[in-house]
Amino acid sequence: MPELLIELFSEEIPARMQARAAEDLCAGLLKALAPLMTVAPKPLHGPRRIAALGEMAARAETAAKEERGPRIGAPEAALEGFLRKHGAAREALAQEGQFWVLRKPGEAIEAPALIAAKLPGLLRSFPWPKSMRWGESGFTWVRPLQRILCVFDGAPVRFALAEGEDAVHGLASDALTEGHRILHGTAPFAVRGAAEYAAGLRERFVVADPAERERLIETEVTRLAAAEGLEVVPDRGLLAEVAGLVEWPVPLLGRIDDAFMDLPAEVMRTSMRVNQRYFALRYPDGRAAPRFALVANITPQDGGAAIVAGNEKVLRARLADARFFWDLDRRHRLEEFLPKLESVVFHAKLGTQGERVRRLEKLAEVIATAIGADVGHATRAAKLCKADLASGMVGEFPELQGVMGRYYALHQGEPAEVAEAIGAHYRPLGPGDAVPSGPVAVALALADKLDQLAGFFAVGEKPTGSGDPFALRRAALGVIRIVRENGLRFPLASILNTALDLAIGAVGGAKLTGVRQAREQYENATGRAVETGDYAVVGLEENTLRELLDFLAERLRVQLRAEGARHDLVAAIFGATPDDDLVRLLARADALEKMLATPDGANLLAAYKRAANILRIENRKDGPHAGAVDPGLLTLPAEIALAAAVERKAGEVASGLAKEEFLAAMFALAELRAPLDAFFDSVTVNDPKPELRANRLRLLARLTAAMDQVAEFAKIEG
Repeated sequence: MPELLIELFSEEIPARMQARAAEDLCAGLLKALAPLMTVAPKPLHGPRRIAALGEMAARAETAAKEERGPRIGAPEAALEGFLRKHGAAREALAQEGQFWVLRKPGEAIEAPALIAAKLPGLLRSFPWPKSMRWGESGFTWVRPLQRILCVFDGAPVRFALAEGEDAVHGLASDALTEGHRILHGTAPFAVRGAAEYAAGLRERFVVADPAERERLIETEVTRLAAAEGLEVVPDRGLLAEVAGLVEWPVPLLGRIDDAFMDLPAEVMRTSMRVNQRYFALRYPDGRAAPRFALVANITPQDGGAAIVAGNEKVLRARLADARFFWDLDRRHRLEEFLPKLESVVFHAKLGTQGERVRRLEKLAEVIATAIGADVGHATRAAKLCKADLASGMVGEFPELQGVMGRYYALHQGEPAEVAEAIGAHYRPLGPGDAVPSGPVAVALALADKLDQLAGFFAVGEKPTGSGDPFALRRAALGVIRIVRENGLRFPLASILNTALDLAIGAVGGAKLTGVRQAREQYENATGRAVETGDYAVVGLEENTLRELLDFLAERLRVQLRAEGARHDLVAAIFGATPDDDLVRLLARADALEKMLATPDGANLLAAYKRAANILRIENRKDGPHAGAVDPGLLTLPAEIALAAAVERKAGEVASGLAKEEFLAAMFALAELRAPLDAFFDSVTVNDPKPELRANRLRLLARLTAAMDQVAEFAKIEG
């Protein structure tokens, strides 16, 4: 199939925008060229270009089709608008019934014509997150666009970006591109396809594929470090960013002055990463090494000596700044930073960081008591955990929040458990980040995340399908991971309720979403004004608590789905019980999965769904069929046996669940399979005698209720 190559060559594109832009280009091409292109092109990107390589048919025939137009007798303007929309003349219309119909014959679509027609509009509407104009044109691009390369099947496809009187800087497509600005110069060269494009760029000191640039950087930096007995501190984000800054990567090693090696390793790494995009190196035992790696964009004639010397000089200045903040901050105790938090707004509806700290102290005390952590240490850590936000170092490097709090706590002689809790209370920061494990650290990390969730839910700032500006999904997943990985057993709903109490008390009713209607109802019923303490009475807190628990349950299902687990089993277990002990619920789900994996379990699920379907149909007629089963109306051996088995197994299941012997409870339930199969084989549920029919439906209702105390089997797939 013929090959399509498109490259958009500009001045330097910010590294963070390159990958998304290349993907947007490929997605836009797939949509615009859909009649001839069925698979999205491959994206390429670099500091000065985004490109797409793909295949598409040279031509295609479209099928004839009809478009129904306005009704006969409709205003003339409607008919003219319809014709204008489809680019048709009145002679192409035919009358069918009460409507005009436009018959559009099939046509041949040629690839070059389609590309030339669609690309200008695609480029003029390209979705850069930030873009600019230059000169007098109204055309926008992330940086001034200089060339458009467009080649199909070895030949250039010609089109211009001009629109109306806007010449768009005279930009038009051709088959030319450029190599490395410094190592090769600005002389263009022609290409006819993807292979020639990649080879031509490499000859001119440009590695076109971003994945290959990443591999080259990673391999060479690792080799240089290993030659000195060192290793690279892993940082995939930095690796991707640096690959977006260079076209011809040349890694080099520099040295850090020994005078700065007493700075915390995190401070040095952050300063090097944020300010200079350097890679940090370390000894095999984890200690920071006095070396760093940088990536040049040229091949230096002196082996890199001048580049390394210049970067070492810049790094000395950066680390000198870091030392200034390090020394300055350590002159103060963390308590001295706390007054500054009273003027730092956490959120307009949730008050200042100072107010939040007071909530965290109370919540950490409750959680520490529930999980057996040292209450004094937990509340002390909560009091100090946000103090470093007012420090000079965190003001310069916000990424070090928590990290610097830990160092400053150790410096002023706080207990190790307190310092570690301060350092770990933001974790986990992502899927690959470890969760806190010490009891005090766990208590504080949970307090931080539960306060965040309760506060934002209380003021109506909940995640939507299109956004989560306050990272509440990440906070919820953090809570779940901390609970699961530490095997915590504590009353989550009760603690969330405490977090809601604290949040509502902090913000007051006037700022709560939905309060106005609830307040009016309450005041009309009681004849008095609502005060902050009345919101539990009004019912807002209870509703928000339910929403929070549902939100956490949904996040748990998402996590289990990502792990490849049966998330439908978790949904079934959650629906069967108000239990908020995640560890216990997951143990029940695991036992349920083992039971359903057996032949008896699988058949029992099928029989349950049959019974539930019968009940659903019959309940619509004259249900619900609730109430006790009448033993005197059980006439057939199979229904007598089933009724006895249900009562016996219901007791065994309840006992197993109470003792947390979940596997025993599940397999006791599975033993209902045989009597239930016999019942359906030999008993007619809808007996002509109304009293027998009603009794048998009550028996099925008793069966499904007994099973639903284990799980909502209706939610189980299969």
